[in-house]
Amino acid sequence: MKHHLYNPDFKFVVEPENFNKYTDRELLQYCLGATMYMPGTKDFSPKILSGAMPGLTTIVLCFEDACPEEQVPAAEENVHKLLNTVTSAVEEGTLSEDKVPLIFVRVRNLEQFKHFSAKLTKHEVKSLCGINFPKFNAENGYEYYAYLKDLNDKFGEILYGMPIIEDQEVAYKETRMQELLGIKKILDKYHDLVLQVRVGGTDFSSVFGVRRGVDYSIYDIMTVRECLTDIINVCGRNNDYIISGPVWEYFRAPKSMMFEDLPKHGLEDYLMKRLPIVNNEIDGLLREVILDKANGFIGRTVIHPTHIKFVNALMAATKEEYDDARMIMGCTEGGVVKGNGNNKMNEIKPHTNWAIRVFMRARAYGVIENEAAYIRLFAVNE
Repeated sequence: MKHHLYNPDFKFVVEPENFNKYTDRELLQYCLGATMYMPGTKDFSPKILSGAMPGLTTIVLCFEDACPEEQVPAAEENVHKLLNTVTSAVEEGTLSEDKVPLIFVRVRNLEQFKHFSAKLTKHEVKSLCGINFPKFNAENGYEYYAYLKDLNDKFGEILYGMPIIEDQEVAYKETRMQELLGIKKILDKYHDLVLQVRVGGTDFSSVFGVRRGVDYSIYDIMTVRECLTDIINVCGRNNDYIISGPVWEYFRAPKSMMFEDLPKHGLEDYLMKRLPIVNNEIDGLLREVILDKANGFIGRTVIHPTHIKFVNALMAATKEEYDDARMIMGCTEGGVVKGNGNNKMNEIKPHTNWAIRVFMRARAYGVIENEAAYIRLFAVNE
């Protein structure tokens, strides 16, 4: 896979790299981007085989919230069929390995995970990137990862786990830190099998009976913001784990593009001053992704295909960011140097972790000339 294939004529300063499930984990963890959830009952194989959605790189077939319990057996059967179909197409040469999205399944619980996995074959696993673990906590986490490790050993293949931190024990202030430290201990034990840490903004909101409106960010909801802050604090230290942002619930497909009247720079100025760019739903998403990046989240869960190109476009690094990152990473000693653009200082040691993240984002999503290029990257009708 490769990001931004929906806009093949866009000229990057540095092209994004190709990736697949076998890409080195240190890069792959940055590559998921807009990760689209869909019901496990949906037969998505025709769209994969035809390349109908060139911007889509990561999908999660859900056995949990998006799938009624009585439909789980049918959903499992559908996913087994899909994985077999995709692997066969690759082996037969009718589908390029580079065109296979990262495919995950979100299980309901440990029991259902084992039931689904009991029928997995090595043939299927070649097209399966990993498993999403809902309501992941310090009590169930060890069993999830221990069983996942057994599957890796059984098939001699790589299957990653992605914990979804959304449990009430993390939502509640009095139990949050103990729970997060317990989760971190599990992740550290199975570090090489953890691809990303995901968070459940909707589940956290539900605990407190709140829901952000289209004009608000998840960071405006104080109780949820505190949960996200502590997850980043515990799991995001020293780039230990890549953490993705929560889902944005609102969607309205752009009927026309309004980018021609925008200035050549200042995307963030427009969004933060709430000057219209696309529509309320997409502008709200763009604002939240900008805040994601500011707070250390990479990519996010999406539930509508119109969100994909906007999320992934904003993950690209600007040339100024990229040049600063390379300057910092190239310094063998500490100290302070003037940054590119002559508008900031680069303090080598304190900015190294930031530089590594920017550099890896650049590898995954490419380098664009400046902030105005974000608009040119996503301003295409697919």
